[in-house]
Amino acid sequence: MLSIGSMRLLCSLMLLLTVSNSVSAAEIEVSVLPKQLRIGGANRQQQLQVTATIDGRAVDVTHACQMQIEGTQTATIRNSVLRGVADGKTTLVVQYGGTTKRLPIVVDGFNRFPPIHFENDIIPLLSKLGCNSGGCHGKQSGQNGFKLSVFGFDPNADYAALSREGRGRRVFPGSPEQSLLIQKATGRVAHGGGKRMETGSLDEVILSEWIRQSMPVGSSDAATLVSIRVEPAERIMGMRQPQQSLVTAVYSDGSTRDVTAAATYTSNTEVVAQVDQSGLIQTGKIPGEAAITVNYMGQVSAVQVLVPRTEAPSQYPKIPENNVIDGFVCRKLRKLGIVPSDLVDDSTFLRRVYLDAIGRLPTPTEVVAFSTNQARDKRFRIIDTVLEDPAFADYWALKFADVLLVDQEALGERGAFEFHKWLRQQFASNRPYDEWVKELVTASGNTGKVGPANFYRALRTSEDVTKAVSQAFLGIRLDCAQCHHHPFEKWGQEDFYGLAGYFNGIQRQKLDDSRELVFHTGHNAARMPLTKEVVLTKPLGAEPDEKIKSGDPRVHLADWMTSKNNPWFSRLVANRLWKNFMGRGLVEPVDDLRTTNPATNEPLLDHLAKSVAAGFDMKSVMRSIMRSRVYQLSSKPNATNFDDEQNFSHHIEKRLASAVLLDAISDVTGSPEQFAGMPEGTRAVELWDNRMPSYFLDTFGRSARKNPCECGASNDPTMAQTLHLMNAPEIDAKISAKNGRIAKLVAKKKSRQQIVNELCLAALGRPAGPKERKVAAELFQQQSTKRATEDLLWALLNSYDFLFVR
Repeated sequence: MLSIGSMRLLCSLMLLLTVSNSVSAAEIEVSVLPKQLRIGGANRQQQLQVTATIDGRAVDVTHACQMQIEGTQTATIRNSVLRGVADGKTTLVVQYGGTTKRLPIVVDGFNRFPPIHFENDIIPLLSKLGCNSGGCHGKQSGQNGFKLSVFGFDPNADYAALSREGRGRRVFPGSPEQSLLIQKATGRVAHGGGKRMETGSLDEVILSEWIRQSMPVGSSDAATLVSIRVEPAERIMGMRQPQQSLVTAVYSDGSTRDVTAAATYTSNTEVVAQVDQSGLIQTGKIPGEAAITVNYMGQVSAVQVLVPRTEAPSQYPKIPENNVIDGFVCRKLRKLGIVPSDLVDDSTFLRRVYLDAIGRLPTPTEVVAFSTNQARDKRFRIIDTVLEDPAFADYWALKFADVLLVDQEALGERGAFEFHKWLRQQFASNRPYDEWVKELVTASGNTGKVGPANFYRALRTSEDVTKAVSQAFLGIRLDCAQCHHHPFEKWGQEDFYGLAGYFNGIQRQKLDDSRELVFHTGHNAARMPLTKEVVLTKPLGAEPDEKIKSGDPRVHLADWMTSKNNPWFSRLVANRLWKNFMGRGLVEPVDDLRTTNPATNEPLLDHLAKSVAAGFDMKSVMRSIMRSRVYQLSSKPNATNFDDEQNFSHHIEKRLASAVLLDAISDVTGSPEQFAGMPEGTRAVELWDNRMPSYFLDTFGRSARKNPCECGASNDPTMAQTLHLMNAPEIDAKISAKNGRIAKLVAKKKSRQQIVNELCLAALGRPAGPKERKVAAELFQQQSTKRATEDLLWALLNSYDFLFVR
């Protein structure tokens, strides 16, 4: 990786090359942030940000412009960072493209350090250096006898570890430079974590001064951090262009401080934009969108970076729209200079709809009927037909059973059966999503009779329930907040245990080996694990719940969760549905909704969330998605969208899920799978027992249902899967089954052309193409009709067109 200096030089050169040809002819306006330059104290500095507006387009020139101080007795400028030298006034001169800006500088209090506050000054520095990260001294056991709280969530414990432990060697006020804290961090003494800061750097100066001042905690009435402000909040950038971030901390007394150098930065899409730890963003050679997360002392913000394609068509084509979804997608594509792919053909569309909506292949009869249908609205009609298919309930119950932890090992056979049966009923009746979620969250009773009560059987503590409910229904991952402040969000321990208070009174009474009685004894506020301090029960991001008087507090939580005004509930299910049909969520991971992980198309997700909240009719939202032109695009890319992975300019191909694939093989071969103890003809997507012995399902990524997400199931291809499809005796047995499809075709004396066509209709959802006919001709020339037909079907089952939704 390039050093910060090298990266800045490269950015400057790239920017100069980008704008040099147009600078002379363009009208350039130059602006500098911050507008008022004041350095107050020996440990203060100020990052500068310079923007040139060229022909109406904002371009960062922070590291390409010339910056000078009129005289160096008062201040210095290096790498666009302003530092004081002595008290006084001077002027900053910024020049770019023939334009000059002059800004007054005031330096005061330089001969004294402002009072150092441990929580405001030292902990952010330790975080920046990585000392309190989970891989260093912040891990549970610490490192080499020195333990800090993760990300500084427990300042009191951190202060004690630094100032009182280590027998005086860790910090030495009499000679700060001899302190192990300084010597190891600067690399003057061997350090397992390596060199963390430069000798003579401002970081070392601040740490040394704190030690010299006998490690003050800081005034108890000192201003506290309220928020951070990041500039720019969003920026449209060209490829291979820089953008310097400017991060300002805002305190409770209204004061501000530049913390650009102390903040930490991450990019959620590094192929589009990377960022170094000075806050310098650098776009790459791929168009798209990236969110740069900025974190300082638990306050989190983000910079939205949009990178259009440089070789965008001069005349963007007019794209037809089937519904409002297309408008949201096409407006984003137009901004990026990306043209969507063409519409997919009818046969591929039909196969896609069946697999995405109900998890099964269309039959040859259904394929032929659709292909011969001349109605202009036949695609809309088949969507309506498929959504009313009985297989709909089986498929969606399976998907949500993964999320809701319907695990036979944890629930027992009876519990898993009842939970799955209840879940299937919700989809069979198309019950509004908010209604059945509310019933599940407030469930009580005999787990042998009340299906949703089993949700609380799998989760044995209020902490486990809190994490599962927030992730499964709100898309908020609170695992970090159970122990410390979330590193990428606003949630902390008070939020976690405030939510846990709703579940603290849940009890479970054993009835027999297969059943429990789940009930709630009434509100019992949670306590902080270390201090035992009572935490007021409250929903996430809300005030303490004053409605809790008596009875089951989960009722109040369920009302808040399923409210149309809840900012997460409808967004999460909208995102889940979008991913199922489009191959990728608008937010990824699909259940990680946070400010610092924005949707690739926020207006679209807002629209889908409103559609969900309008009636919580999941079928209605599914219908809208499938009717959109975007859903019906081909997966074949064009010259403008071949590298687009975020914006749905072409359909994203995905491998069939394990249960769907096993059923597809059974359907194509005409040989149903036999599951132990299950009625004959039971399909894999109908199984309520996720522990049903099946090497195939395990090999192809069946979920163990240990976490409240779809992440437990994997559709990623593996070598074991390839070998199983190619060599497994079970697959061969299905192909050559006595009552299977091939046996019936051969017995009916079908012609070779008819055989090839029917196999392709069954497996690929289309008639045989030139490739299949060529392979078949070679096979039939070499061996008997039965053997050639078996080999052809084996080849089809191993083909990309069969294994993937295209």
